[in-house]
Amino acid sequence: MTESVRDRVITIIAEQAVLEPGDVKMESTLEDLGIDSLGLVESIFAIEEAFDIQVPFNANEPENSEFDISSVAAIVDAVSSLVAEQTHS
Repeated sequence: MTESVRDRVITIIAEQAVLEPGDVKMESTLEDLGIDSLGLVESIFAIEEAFDIQVPFNANEPENSEFDISSVAAIVDAVSSLVAEQTHS
């Protein structure tokens, strides 16, 4: 996992949570950071735009999505995988 992916995801999440990136910990959940469902959707859109990827996330059924949003670390891992898939296809 490259630092840039981690740092960019943390920056996007921090912006949605109105926090400094240093306040966003890898073990934090979006709920811990005060990000609601609208903030989550906005975060996903920002991630898709920043990395030019398609995130397999269904806002209507987040529990049935392939995209793990259980923690910041899970989101970083999922984005890293999507970026890696994109560069190999």
